[in-house]
Amino acid sequence: MTKRTWFITDVSSGFGRAMTEQLLAHGDRVAGTVRRLAAMDDLAAKYAERLWLAELDITDTAATRRVVDRAFAEPGRVEVVVNNAGYAVAGAAEELTDEQVVHQLNSNLLGSIQVVRCALPHLRRQGRARILQLSSVAGQAAFAGASLYHASKWGIEAFIDSVAQEVAPFGIECTLIEPSGARTSFFSRGRTSSAGLRDAPRAGVDRRGTRVVMSPPPMAARPREMGAQLQARGTTTAGCRG
Repeated sequence: MTKRTWFITDVSSGFGRAMTEQLLAHGDRVAGTVRRLAAMDDLAAKYAERLWLAELDITDTAATRRVVDRAFAEPGRVEVVVNNAGYAVAGAAEELTDEQVVHQLNSNLLGSIQVVRCALPHLRRQGRARILQLSSVAGQAAFAGASLYHASKWGIEAFIDSVAQEVAPFGIECTLIEPSGARTSFFSRGRTSSAGLRDAPRAGVDRRGTRVVMSPPPMAARPREMGAQLQARGTTTAGCRG
């Protein structure tokens, strides 16, 4: 079976970590980014020859370009690019700080856009590649108290939908991954609370005739299960929202 090289942002926890573990165990190579290299000491020791790591703050565009260029130059050909980095900030829209608004959009939207833009020249030259973009059910429905997170996810979904049409003639396919919830630390990181949100009704939001409630599903997926699904998406042919 052909082994592949995957470029994955934020492989230190959650889906990124689970996917990296499974790919390495399968015999593939991973070029991953992390905020702290020490977070991957265990896997680096076990898979030294097949795990390439670089520190990256996804909001730093110049650094993103350098790291992506290195990933294609040093490990070699990259068949799959996985945009996994991101977090959620919650709170009443008017009570979030300007800094929180900017950082949320820089991390979830602009950071992912820049990774794709940096990778595309390499992928066009190679031909035959896939981009997996981690999004969320939050890119399809809106919940009270998560306006900026929704804005980032709706934005990245529109971007990927458009880019998929641009790059299809070059043999590059794009897939949006929209999990509804998972048993990771995602919901406990980067989250804020505010009086406006605490005082708001908890009933949910009626949108497009569908009533939605802001809470993770009771049977949220385990990271390893999601990692296996992401691995499958990277090795099969599917449409943009495969």
